[in-house]
Amino acid sequence: MSTLFTPVTIRGITFPNRVVVSPLCMYSAVEGLAQPWHFAHLSTFARGKAGLVFAEATAVEAIGRITPHCLGIWNDEQVEALKPITSFIDQMGCVAGIQLAHAGRKASTAAPFNGGQPLAADDPHAWPVVGASPVAVADNFPTPRELSSDDLQQLIVTFVTAAKRSIDAGFKVIEIHGAHGYLLHSFLSPLSNFRKDEYGGNIQNRMRFPLEVTRAIREAIGETMPLFFRISAIDGSDDGWSMDDSVTLSNELANCGVDVVDCSSGGIGGAPRFRLDDDGKPLTKSSARTPGFQVPFADRIQNETPLKSMAVGVIIDPHQAEEIAASGKAEFVALGREIMHDPFWPLRAALELGDDPDYSLWPPQYKWAVDRRAQIASLNK
Repeated sequence: MSTLFTPVTIRGITFPNRVVVSPLCMYSAVEGLAQPWHFAHLSTFARGKAGLVFAEATAVEAIGRITPHCLGIWNDEQVEALKPITSFIDQMGCVAGIQLAHAGRKASTAAPFNGGQPLAADDPHAWPVVGASPVAVADNFPTPRELSSDDLQQLIVTFVTAAKRSIDAGFKVIEIHGAHGYLLHSFLSPLSNFRKDEYGGNIQNRMRFPLEVTRAIREAIGETMPLFFRISAIDGSDDGWSMDDSVTLSNELANCGVDVVDCSSGGIGGAPRFRLDDDGKPLTKSSARTPGFQVPFADRIQNETPLKSMAVGVIIDPHQAEEIAASGKAEFVALGREIMHDPFWPLRAALELGDDPDYSLWPPQYKWAVDRRAQIASLNK
């Protein structure tokens, strides 16, 4: 059997394979509530048999949303809306995960398919943004209010409450979003954190708040639930967060009870690196990222720290994914755009890698038809 389709157990959860649906923002919620779209969207990946299916970045409070249409988990009604989704994922033999997020100074924007720009101050759907320091993301973004020490202590409670609600909603894995320029990343990066108190300055101080959040969540969820943490492994700037910093952070995250580091990059001054070239400009055909361009980040975390890692970023081919897992570069392989293009990618990968010659991984509602199709194709050769 391939490594990609060998089950792996972390704490109290066994993942049937190492294929992960990366958190994919849909910008389709209403007041933070999951809609029929979310069920249809996420249930498709469960039918496709991804081992771990993450819901999108889910805001721990209303002002932590990226857009007015982002998913939330700050009240019980939102929990109830998510339960049918997690129940179905579980019925399919897959694991449901949630990414807890706070957009910080990158909040209150329009959805990417509506331009992605900050909402005007007089827009009735807009709200004031907050951050580590009163420094805007870019010239056209609002200046955030600097969070006080008291604010930070309350935010820890907010994250913990969201984590407890996530368990009530049926999620089996929690990921803390510490990447892409959002709130926790804005504390980590020297490009966005200019604080003079115990939460700013050297790397130990800049890590303090994200680590406090992580420790509090681990204590709240107990010892049997896997905890992931998404990082931007590098800011992509010489004076920004570096890969060496990510190794330092990961060692500290291990002490806080994290199990897996999800390795992305960029985003501190705009879009993540998978949408920008090396000069920070939108990708063109000539500057498009190469397959697996972020895998070296996951490789270092996997092999230089006590933690497991998750690779993400232009992972397209099943054999490419198998090489990443089999060579020990990452424990998990996450797909985003590719699995939206082909939600049954895991089932196709299992066929290509020789792990499912009799279509046993397919849902029975599909297996008989797919099996019959293969028989007909064989007879017609």
